[in-house]
Amino acid sequence: MNVVMDTNVVVSGLLFGGVPGRILSAWHNRAFVLVISSEIINEYHRVGQILARGQPALLHDVEALLALVTRYASMVNPPPMVGPVSEDPDDDKFFAAALAGNARVIVSGDKHLLRVSGWNAIDVVKPRQFVERYLMIAD
Repeated sequence: MNVVMDTNVVVSGLLFGGVPGRILSAWHNRAFVLVISSEIINEYHRVGQILARGQPALLHDVEALLALVTRYASMVNPPPMVGPVSEDPDDDKFFAAALAGNARVIVSGDKHLLRVSGWNAIDVVKPRQFVERYLMIAD
């Protein structure tokens, strides 16, 4: 199964663990294929660097995870979107990657993405929903 993860899920998983951390572990264990684009990985890097500013150990962890993502995720080069999908045009990169990477699921807590779940048959789900529906990992 191909899946796109919003930045908030990746960063939360790395920094706080919890359900997003379990999703990252599931990806690491090849439970699904993570689909990214250059726009997405750039955002992961940018946000990770901002949050780890002044914390060398955390910055190291962020960079190590993103090196794994860059190496093992499925990189796609989506064409530009024809029109906006989300209220926040910056979020459309996740739909573009999902289309290009044949992903039917985006994992996100972002309200703008969640509101347009179902667009082009792409399911946008919160992290806990993803675990319950797609990974079947018990709490």
